[in-house]
Amino acid sequence: MSRRHANSWAGVNIDRTWRAHYIEAMSKKAEHPITEQELELLEEQVASLLEAVERLMKENRSLRAQQETLTVERAGLLEKHDLVRNRVDAIVTRLKSLETGA
Repeated sequence: MSRRHANSWAGVNIDRTWRAHYIEAMSKKAEHPITEQELELLEEQVASLLEAVERLMKENRSLRAQQETLTVERAGLLEKHDLVRNRVDAIVTRLKSLETGA
């Protein structure tokens, strides 16, 4: 493990003071052994978190697809806008030329 990875957790640098407290807390023996009920509660919480992660991943994929669709749609609308503007400019130019020629 690299030195950088050894001194960080989830991308957050750990200072030496905090790290010492962390190591001390992790090396202490548990005051009481974990009960079956506590273990089941932890399993339920982990399962709930996994479901939330899966739901958020699906939602994220959906939102990215929607964003892509909207981006393509916006590009098409901008192109149509430019075409309409060019047509209107051409019509205005023709009207001005008819006005000056009449």
